Amino acid sequence: MTTAHSEHTQHPHRHGEGCGHVALPHQDHVDYVHDGHLHRPHEDHYDECEPTSHQAHEGHPHRHGVDCGHVAVPHGDHVDYVHDGHRHAEHGDHYDDH
Repeated sequence: MTTAHSEHTQHPHRHGEGCGHVALPHQDHVDYVHDGHLHRPHEDHYDECEPTSHQAHEGHPHRHGVDCGHVAVPHGDHVDYVHDGHRHAEHGDHYDDH
């Protein structure tokens, strides 16, 4: 799965430990939840960290929702759930990996 290199401009806030935003480990970096989307540090700016492909998470018997035990992260028009080091987003009858 790839992510787009889309610079988030006009971002005066510095993300990091204690910045007040949820930090999510994601592949080889950390994303920060900010205003319903995800930022990742990149050189002297932040990028939007959004998947550019559809990758279904197969064989997922667990149903995410209120009190499922996984961190819920508002993301755009839906909620992702942090599970096993990545985010799951409900999509029809399955979950996508983000």
